[in-house]
Amino acid sequence: MSDSTALIHSRARAALRNAFVADALAMPVHWVYNPMDIERLFPGGIKGFEAAPEHHPSSIMSLHSTSQGGRSAVARRAQRQIVGEVILKGRAKYWGKANTHYHQGMQAGENTLNAHCTRALLRTLAANGGRYSRDAFLEAYIALLTADPAQHPDTYAESYHRGFFANLEAGNPPERCAAVTHDTPSIGGLVTIAAIVLAGRLNGVPLAELQQQCVEHLALTHPDATLAAVCVHYAELLDALLHRDEATSVRELIVSSSKASANFRVAELAAKARDDREIIGGVFSSACYIDGAWPGVLYLAYKYCDDPLAGLQANANLGGDSCHRGAVLGAILGGANAGSVDTLYSALCDSEALTREIDAALGL
Repeated sequence: MSDSTALIHSRARAALRNAFVADALAMPVHWVYNPMDIERLFPGGIKGFEAAPEHHPSSIMSLHSTSQGGRSAVARRAQRQIVGEVILKGRAKYWGKANTHYHQGMQAGENTLNAHCTRALLRTLAANGGRYSRDAFLEAYIALLTADPAQHPDTYAESYHRGFFANLEAGNPPERCAAVTHDTPSIGGLVTIAAIVLAGRLNGVPLAELQQQCVEHLALTHPDATLAAVCVHYAELLDALLHRDEATSVRELIVSSSKASANFRVAELAAKARDDREIIGGVFSSACYIDGAWPGVLYLAYKYCDDPLAGLQANANLGGDSCHRGAVLGAILGGANAGSVDTLYSALCDSEALTREIDAALGL
């Protein structure tokens, strides 16, 4: 194996490992919108893995529908309650209570539901020589979410999961179960994308073909044109980071992506910022919506591309949709310097099995 090939492999492996670390690191403060609440919950901020506290100061989980995507006020009664009877079996008791943590009972180093969806995808990629299969993913996704007993530790499912299974319960074929809600164009839709891109590229699939596959994959759960356009740019950035030579500047690649995909000057913004909170939660929303979340990812990637651990810690302590923003950021930071945050990665609750799944999908 040549040195350049080994470096590409290291970048791909680090990208996926860091995505899972970022998710688990942010889990206890996921969707906490006031950074001062994070400080009160964890004095000094999040530095390593922590368990989810019982009380969540920003939680609106009690307002969310258990029968479809969206909020309870606009929900239609499905044939069965989606939360508790179709997915998240035995966990409906956590819904409907004020200030319940979204990831109630999850332990330090555990991954949230979207990360487990990525693991399901990785297993299908490994079984198919690193190549994406829509039908294999849908089968694995449905099996994961409807398993009894549960095959993941989470107590919350975003709108897109609930909407998908409401449509499936109504008799729609799986490939036509995507639901459109207020938060369809959200960063959570990009959590699984890096696995498709990196496994495909390491197994010889052309970038243009992978970009089309990613858009089609995204449409299964997040049918939104704006999100799809960002997805194409995200795939392009991952590929550029993966295959760059030593003379290519990581920050220049991020600058180029920020101009093309979000029409902002990330270098100028980073130079002016005195604190990350001026940007995430200030210039750009810390919420899930892609119009703020994606520029926020690029800002953090630009600033922390030489220090993945600091970047993932900063992301967690900025709050908002930090798990999903972090998973996307983690993939970029891993590709940026081939460095995974190994001490934290080894402390993930299922790191040994995850290592096998990542390496099998990448063909390593």
